Amino acid sequence: MASDPPAAVAIRPAAAGDAAALGRLGAHLVAVHHGFDARRFIAPTPGTPAAYAAFLDQQRRRPEVVLLVAAEGEAVLGYAYAGVEGNDYMALRGPAGVIYDLVVDPGRRREGIGRRLLDAAIAALEALDAPRILLSTAEMNAPAQRLFGAAGFRRTMIEMTRERD
Repeated sequence: MASDPPAAVAIRPAAAGDAAALGRLGAHLVAVHHGFDARRFIAPTPGTPAAYAAFLDQQRRRPEVVLLVAAEGEAVLGYAYAGVEGNDYMALRGPAGVIYDLVVDPGRRREGIGRRLLDAAIAALEALDAPRILLSTAEMNAPAQRLFGAAGFRRTMIEMTRERD
């Protein structure tokens, strides 16, 4: 069971000065997923932190995007990246908020930081009038699935992958 996050941890919108930390955390997310299934998920490279930082810095400027960080003083401990999308006929769904990334520094997990980021992302998406919120999680990521289930998410889709050998 997660403990209460330290009182000094604040959830706030990401700022330009957070880019390096966001890149580091994004690269960690890439590496973890690649470790789950190297054929499905892209491999991290030495350039991944800078590329992820630039991508998220660009995304945070979009009005339909939510990019929040969990910060303790100047240290960024995690982030949530989400956005509001319109109808998606490929996914057979109407307008929705979509949580794309939720990551917490591995040394700071099980402190309730991920749940606070998730709750803040949900609130921000609802404030943007998202009628529903969706997310995806890796099949092997049981801790994330427990977190999302505890927050009221239910399973609705299963991704299946076949490689061309």
